[in-house]
Amino acid sequence: MTTTPTRNISRRTFLQVSAAGVVTATALGGIGPAAAAPYEKFTWISPRGSLEVLDDYGFWVAKKMGYFAELEVEPEMQPGPSDGTATVKFVDVGQADMGFPSPGVFSFGLENGMKLKSAFHIGARDTFSIAFRKGEGSNDLKTLEGKTILLGSAAWQSIVDPMLAVQGVDVSKIKYVEAGWPTWSTALKAGQGDAALSWEGLRAEWIATGLDFEYWLGVQKSPLFSNTFVVRAADLEDPDKKAYLEKYLRGWAMGLEWASHNPRAAVDIVFEQFPSLATSLGPELGTTSILQQINVFTGDMSKRAGWGDHDMAAWQTFFDTLFELGLVKSPVKAEDVATNELIPAINSFDKAKVKADAEAYPLSEAMAAVDVDAIKAHLFDQAIAS
Repeated sequence: MTTTPTRNISRRTFLQVSAAGVVTATALGGIGPAAAAPYEKFTWISPRGSLEVLDDYGFWVAKKMGYFAELEVEPEMQPGPSDGTATVKFVDVGQADMGFPSPGVFSFGLENGMKLKSAFHIGARDTFSIAFRKGEGSNDLKTLEGKTILLGSAAWQSIVDPMLAVQGVDVSKIKYVEAGWPTWSTALKAGQGDAALSWEGLRAEWIATGLDFEYWLGVQKSPLFSNTFVVRAADLEDPDKKAYLEKYLRGWAMGLEWASHNPRAAVDIVFEQFPSLATSLGPELGTTSILQQINVFTGDMSKRAGWGDHDMAAWQTFFDTLFELGLVKSPVKAEDVATNELIPAINSFDKAKVKADAEAYPLSEAMAAVDVDAIKAHLFDQAIAS
């Protein structure tokens, strides 16, 4: 299946699609209706105001390599409003079919009665971090009490509150300031707050724009995890939609597996999709960014049942913590809102073939010059010294 790549999608391009429906057609010869497609459109919506990032490399690799070829309906990617909550709101009302919320935004959706379910937990480790100006950071986040944290959107408080709370911080003593997307980082540099929310992958992008901070890294220090793929719970009860979701997410899993074997080539593929991103980052920072993300998405595979697997005990601890802290009003049972039922089918692909595909993919000359091992050795150089 071939498609025209989506290019140059700006952060001002917001999702406007019809509710998911059913398409019918007449079979050749007029012998009656053909099989209905499970979705009229299938739309994945980002929590960011732009798709021009490396974070979604699993999709772009899968698309490039033809790993979505089995799908009856061509999947599309859309950016969402940068407050992040659209990634659950739009799925809930049928304007998108899969969202990519942080655990905090997912809990916001559940708290507000949205009938959603996590079907593929992509963020096995905590991607989120706290950025400080050089020389002003601390490994004890309790020192943030009484201080100001800058956010790109006020909705991101649902991300930061749990992260701080599990570190013993009294979140009622934190002042949050919405400094706007993408200007919250430059606001920190300019001295307008004491710290700012960041995440893996974005750290490398900030360096590319001259923003050199030090970080408390959740990927090293947090017991939490990060974003997940959510769908309407009802779609998992529909056999045709469930089968589509398995095939779609298998494509993502294959893309993630592929990139783990050839991260530089994955960067090349994303850069081909978004030339302006290639210009702003370049091969070395692009590789740094994707390696940060690969670390988060892979987690400890010796303890996972495959790509997308939910650690239900960890999810239950997360929801229990939210309830104990009063961040949600009602207790949540993890198994009611997250499922591993799709994971065996999603991971039933030929891993040896995917590895061979990845290793055979030619690198650009500029990317071939990047020393991956050297980057891995310095992946956490911006972390605050313990």
